[in-house]
Amino acid sequence: MSKGMIASPAGSLNLVLSSCSETESLGRAIGKALKGGEVLALIGELGAGKTALVRGIAAGLGAPTASVSSPTFVLVHEYRGRLPLLHVDLYRLHTNAEAESIGLQDYFTDQAITAIEWADRFPGLLPEDRLEVRLSHRSIATRKAQLTAHGPQSFALLTQIKLIRRPVQQSPPSRQAKPRGRRKALER
Repeated sequence: MSKGMIASPAGSLNLVLSSCSETESLGRAIGKALKGGEVLALIGELGAGKTALVRGIAAGLGAPTASVSSPTFVLVHEYRGRLPLLHVDLYRLHTNAEAESIGLQDYFTDQAITAIEWADRFPGLLPEDRLEVRLSHRSIATRKAQLTAHGPQSFALLTQIKLIRRPVQQSPPSRQAKPRGRRKALER
């Protein structure tokens, strides 16, 4: 098991992230694994790293990351990469009717990725097949990330993320034969 990984069942992945760049790196892995139609339910308190994760997802999709910010006041941002990324923030909404009025259901399409911050506020409006990403503070500098697949599409996505994040095994250094003839020549 690599550094930062915690043992977990096949349908989940638990990680310890020690910096914002590690959170973005996880997001890049997610972005690279996305095929279209996935819903990412992002859950975590203020400052847990949800927007940093989306910045990484955008990078993994090949979208410019400079404009990635929390859509708290506008509710939805769209980023263009190899697939469109719809970044939704439900923080300021209070009722199911408000969430429905922004057309939340319309964002769940095979042609785009939907990443929803504060998804736990309206779980009944989310599709059954989704990848839930819970971010929580472990300390001032570290976060815990728990990814849980709900449904077959999300399970396939999680499997791809695990493959992308798997550390490359370095082969042991090869033993090179010592140049014997030259050594003898030097000893004379």
